[in-house]
Amino acid sequence: MTVIRIGICALITFSVLAYGAVEPWSQAVLEIGAAALFLCWGSLVALGKAGTIRWNALLWPLIGLEALGLLQYLVPLSVYPNLTRLELLRFTSYLLLLFLLTQAFRTPRQWGILAWYLILFGFCVAVFGILQDLTFNGKLYWFRELRNGGIPYGPYVNRNHFAGLMELVVPTGLAMLALPGVRRQQLPLVGLLATLPVGALFLSASRGGIAALGCELIILTILLWTRRKQSGQLFTFIAALVLAGGLVGWLGIGRVISRFSLVQSTEVTESRRVSMARSAWHIFEDHPVIGTGMGTIVSVYPAYETVYDGKFVDHVHNDHAEMLAEMGSLGGICWLAFIGLLIYYGMKNLSAHQDPMVRAVQLGALVGCCGLLIHSFVDFNLHIPANALLFYLLAGLATSSPVFGPTN
Repeated sequence: MTVIRIGICALITFSVLAYGAVEPWSQAVLEIGAAALFLCWGSLVALGKAGTIRWNALLWPLIGLEALGLLQYLVPLSVYPNLTRLELLRFTSYLLLLFLLTQAFRTPRQWGILAWYLILFGFCVAVFGILQDLTFNGKLYWFRELRNGGIPYGPYVNRNHFAGLMELVVPTGLAMLALPGVRRQQLPLVGLLATLPVGALFLSASRGGIAALGCELIILTILLWTRRKQSGQLFTFIAALVLAGGLVGWLGIGRVISRFSLVQSTEVTESRRVSMARSAWHIFEDHPVIGTGMGTIVSVYPAYETVYDGKFVDHVHNDHAEMLAEMGSLGGICWLAFIGLLIYYGMKNLSAHQDPMVRAVQLGALVGCCGLLIHSFVDFNLHIPANALLFYLLAGLATSSPVFGPTN
């Protein structure tokens, strides 16, 4: 199972660094990597070295979405079957990796290693984003030309998607600070790893990202406060937030404000986002049961566009509305079931008596998923493969429970 654990972390790292895995070549690597890891797990099962097969309740609604997409492609009910096929391959890779995560990360120690990987990786990407911002020459990685425009941040062409990544990794570090999951001498290190990404998120000037982070902090504070046994740890948590605010001030609050004014002219306006969501709703009204087909919004949207501005629209800046348009009521039911199970089992796990580090990971994962779901009302992070992959894996952590005893 060690190979599978390393492989999952390697695919997360690759997907983020490869511009969010939004290009065909990087998507192919992600999909082939997921299939290879699944075959590796299958060989371990055949050899009797994989242990008992574990299941996560979130897999049921996701399998429902997978089956619906497969039906759209095979019948075909999709208005553009080839686009549905491509989206199915991406979605299948998320499904396989979520299943493998449940099999490979079983013990509290393995969960702790994964938590340290997430906050260390988030810290490294945040450092890269800040350095790129300070030395920006108009190119990704200082050498990749931006052919279709954009205002990049870190390895992402769109700073909103960089903010989405930070939303996913920041709560885990903050939860590790707020709960007694790490040794006292490690708290300064965790504080640094948790707060720098907050500063990077603010410097990215993503309004949706900052709003989602604010919602995450409110949710996290409420959950910590209601857990009275850990209320004393709130001092460390608040100190980390103060440190993050000081970091933003040290890097230059004027720089943050100037970035907001700089991106204002190129940002999709609120009225435009509302218009896109309204158009997606009209698509749903015309295809209410099974939708137009997974991944087909880019081909269907022009006929329903209510405000034409000459710009190409591949996503409608609202993942939930896009889900309804492409998957219809059946897909909407599966998506609501996924969110409901995420919240139910996430809260149930937080109330269970378990290892402090495991509790911190589950709390951070649940809050991170909630933050991205909120951000998804104004953006399309769930259609950025790197962010979508990390979202589904964190959802799996929030709703799973480790086992105690020997592991492979």
